[in-house]
Amino acid sequence: MTASPKDEMWTVFKRLMGYLKPMKGMFLLSVVGLIVYGLVDAAFISFIGPFIDKGFSSSAPAISNGIALPTSQGFHADNQVLLMAPIVVILMFSLRGFANFVSTYGISYMSARLIMDMRQQVFQHYLSLPVSYMDKENTGNLISKVTFDTEQIARASGSALISIVRDSVTVIGMLGLMFYNSWKLSLCILVIGPIMGVVITIVSRRFRKVSKQIQTAMGDVSAATEQMIKGHKNVLAFGGQETETARFAKINDRNRHQNMKLAVAQAVSQPLIMVIGSFALAFVLYAASLDSMKADLTAGTFATILGAMMAMLQPIKNLTRVNAEFQRGIAACTTVFELLDTVPESDTGTYTVARAKGNLRFDHVSFSYEGQERRALEKIDFEVSQGQTLALVGRSGSGKSTIASLVTRFYTGLESGDILLDDVSIYDYSLKSLRSQVALVSQQVTLFNDTIANNIAYAYPGEVTREQIIEAATLAHAMEFIEQLPDGLDTQVGENGVLLSGGQRQRIAIARAMLRDAPVLILDEATSALDTESEKAIQQGLDNLRQNRTSVVIAHRLSTIESADQILVVDQGRIVERGTHKSLLELGGMYAKLYQMQFGS
Repeated sequence: MTASPKDEMWTVFKRLMGYLKPMKGMFLLSVVGLIVYGLVDAAFISFIGPFIDKGFSSSAPAISNGIALPTSQGFHADNQVLLMAPIVVILMFSLRGFANFVSTYGISYMSARLIMDMRQQVFQHYLSLPVSYMDKENTGNLISKVTFDTEQIARASGSALISIVRDSVTVIGMLGLMFYNSWKLSLCILVIGPIMGVVITIVSRRFRKVSKQIQTAMGDVSAATEQMIKGHKNVLAFGGQETETARFAKINDRNRHQNMKLAVAQAVSQPLIMVIGSFALAFVLYAASLDSMKADLTAGTFATILGAMMAMLQPIKNLTRVNAEFQRGIAACTTVFELLDTVPESDTGTYTVARAKGNLRFDHVSFSYEGQERRALEKIDFEVSQGQTLALVGRSGSGKSTIASLVTRFYTGLESGDILLDDVSIYDYSLKSLRSQVALVSQQVTLFNDTIANNIAYAYPGEVTREQIIEAATLAHAMEFIEQLPDGLDTQVGENGVLLSGGQRQRIAIARAMLRDAPVLILDEATSALDTESEKAIQQGLDNLRQNRTSVVIAHRLSTIESADQILVVDQGRIVERGTHKSLLELGGMYAKLYQMQFGS
């Protein structure tokens, strides 16, 4: 059974309030401040009645020979009230100002903490999500959840909360004041109130619906911008400026259109509430003119009721306006909570080992990616022992990289078979223990906007010395270019290593894998970005690295795997040939054809 929008909103709101539990002291102080602020406004209006009735009216004058004589007692009463009024006003507004400071500071503090905690939680959750989830998601939307959506939530918990509590207290206080002074005259509110409630409910649903569309549109803006920045060189090289400008203009206009929908709903709702409120005010003015009402009303009482009604209009307008912010926050909360409720990658294994031997075995493994009918791997079966090198070759899309991704459990859910490390299923290992046994160098090198030294040391589990970094960089033949840089190992590499060449980035990634010193090594096109000279230089380093380690090498360049203990030729997810370099050449099959294409003999 699907929850109603009202139930869903209440559930989301309760969950949001859970973030404020650690700050309940500050929350209570802020709410008390808001209540005091609202009550002071109501008290000020209540002060108008006695002020008019007692301050500007005197005792009944004495009559002598038809002439009214002034009384000193009446004059004294007038003076006393008038003299007290300025002091009361100053005290009331001083209290109001102090309450406003306490509540505004407290809620600003809570909003800042809430947005920090929620952003941290979203960021950490991203780190626990499976690779399959990140593959499907739009990067711009993922970034937007950390930036834009959490900002909307802060507004809902900040300015919206201020208005909801303070203005609600003011409205309730004014209503109480009106009914206390004349319940007959105030009954018209009971007729107008439900109509206002219906309008606000309808508008709230509209706000929430449009707010979700705005969040999606903002995600698209982030995605388009990120795509252009990442592909900036290609855009310039292929003259794609007009294409990108047109694409962004379309997305940007869609975002503007969604914001205008919200603006229209907001612009219509506020005057509508004011018009409905004016009917209540008009009815009070009409009723006060009736003779039956005049008998029960004094000038002060009528002024108090009228003042209370006028004072209610602005808080009601504020509540209508802030309703848009609140609904945007609730819509943002819904999307963020949906993300946080996404199941993280499975980590039910309990087996741990300090360092595995490195015997790796695929036992009739079949696997297909989610949403794809064709299997990516079909009955893959091989074994590679400690210290041996297994090479995987084949056309692009044949399944080589899928085999490497399964070893690290980036993808789970085998259709059949099992993958074993030291005769223990990799699914029985804890994720941390399993991945600590594997060093991965892929063709897409990821470097962080930091120094070369910190990028090399990134994968090292403990404290690393400068000497260890230099040794790993030397083995990877990275010191050759590092020593020529002005700051050496302390050189900043830029975002994703943009200040380095492809070959230099690849060598830093290999140095990182060397420093990790894991028993299983996966080289996924690790030398693809190297020129011939660099490739030959690094081959010796890779040979040193592979000693006493299980190595799975995926390569297009067959020259890099001639010394492999076992070569598997993969085609359309199946192993079609297996053997050594020499035996496969003698076989004259697919491997021999690939070799002939590369070397011409």
